[in-house]
Amino acid sequence: MAAKLKSQISSAFKMHGLTLRSDATKYLIEVLTPISEAERENGLDKILEILQKQLLSSTMVSRDVCEAAVQECNQEQEEDSDRVFTVIDAFSVPQYSYSYERKKFLLNSNLGLPPPCLHSDAEAKCSLYRDRYTLLHQRTSRHDLFTPPALGAQQEQHSKKFKLRPVEFLLGSTAKLGDIIVLGMLTQLKEGKWFLEDTTGAVQLDLTKANFHTGLFTENCFVLAEGWYDDSIFHVNAFGFPPPEPSKTTRAYFGNINFFGGPSATSLKMSPKLQQIEQENQDAMFVIVSDVWLDSVKVLERLRLMFVGYAEMPPTCFIFCGNFTSSTGTKNIKTLQESFRSLADILKEFPSLVENSRFLFVPGPQDPGPANILPRPALPNVVTEEFRRRVPSAIFASNPCRLQYCTQEIVVFREDIVTKMCRNCVKFPADGDIPTHFAKTIISQGHLCPLPLHVCPVYWSYDSALRVYPLPDVVITADKYDPFMVSQVDCTVINPGSFPRSDFSFKVYFPASRQVEESRIDID
Repeated sequence: MAAKLKSQISSAFKMHGLTLRSDATKYLIEVLTPISEAERENGLDKILEILQKQLLSSTMVSRDVCEAAVQECNQEQEEDSDRVFTVIDAFSVPQYSYSYERKKFLLNSNLGLPPPCLHSDAEAKCSLYRDRYTLLHQRTSRHDLFTPPALGAQQEQHSKKFKLRPVEFLLGSTAKLGDIIVLGMLTQLKEGKWFLEDTTGAVQLDLTKANFHTGLFTENCFVLAEGWYDDSIFHVNAFGFPPPEPSKTTRAYFGNINFFGGPSATSLKMSPKLQQIEQENQDAMFVIVSDVWLDSVKVLERLRLMFVGYAEMPPTCFIFCGNFTSSTGTKNIKTLQESFRSLADILKEFPSLVENSRFLFVPGPQDPGPANILPRPALPNVVTEEFRRRVPSAIFASNPCRLQYCTQEIVVFREDIVTKMCRNCVKFPADGDIPTHFAKTIISQGHLCPLPLHVCPVYWSYDSALRVYPLPDVVITADKYDPFMVSQVDCTVINPGSFPRSDFSFKVYFPASRQVEESRIDID
């Protein structure tokens, strides 16, 4: 047993370019022997993660260094139980860039890149698309369809493999090429003419015979195009999206990196304590409501009925998404202040909810704030100050925002994105199953908003806040489109629909069972 564990420890350190002294090896064996095999592997990963962040003077690791890493690891585990519920602002999401040389993601700050700012230079706009492409290219290159077959593999296995080609491979050829697959961004460099662009160049497309697979193919989304090249034009036979990758596969490649954000230095996905809390709390639930028009008497009446129903069993969190007023004209700060005052008056009648539930407010596109550019900051303090004083459990977050509950990662995004993507499709899907096409698109793109910047503006330096990679457990896209729920690749996409426009319906998510329930409030 000790020999096997010693070999496992030595191999793990060698994979990270580190060597253990004999006393350090003995110490780690003593530390890891009492715990289970699953916890042992997770603990070893955490120790290595901590060591990699330190400025080690040598690749030879001593016992003192290991003791310090184990102590820090224990402190993080003790803190895990206090991290059951965390809301992460879009402007504080960690920013990573993929390094082809090191085959891993590195923090932008460690790469010497400048910190993000709202009004960044033109280089940030170039980086926005380049980073999206790099993320999808490294993910696609690792997929079974595009990895080279193993040595000695049978001919059948060779025939099932494909090779990704860059655009420059087409541009540099004078002969006719067939059965080519290229990953690139769909764009119109000239009006009325479609091009496929990557970091090596752009090629004009002929889409007259193109067969579109599942998804909403919009300008500036990234596609896998299959076809043949002749006379400076790429004739496309089939369009598809880059294959999605489950979260567990991504983490198997990149370890315990905390892509999601929050106070923890490492991901909380594998925390045994949080897994236990999550399973034990079977009654935990998230009530998701969109278009909470607080200036509408009917909406306030339904909210009161909702609070009556949940008073005896308070949910973990009420997720209220904007718009918070029904008016689409000039934004009236005074009206919104009075509306939140009315909501606080209602909640005063339900002290059990105020004490035991959290109330998360995510602004909508028509709510007060700066220009309608993503990500949007939280509602201004002048609107929320009184409400926060009366309801201390209220949280006013950015749009989008991220929510960490135990080991589950939830992204909340309030935007009429389904409608915009349908309106900007290159070819509208024939089957009309929009929810499936939409979910497939954002999961495959690894991004909440794969649209041109003139359609849906994004702060260039904060584009990474809209990434969904690795895939979270739940993506809530609060849209005025009809309510739906679609699960793909271990990721659930939920749209609660517009509360007043859909007969006062909303969604309820149960983290322990990962089930989603459709609910509605009837006056009768």
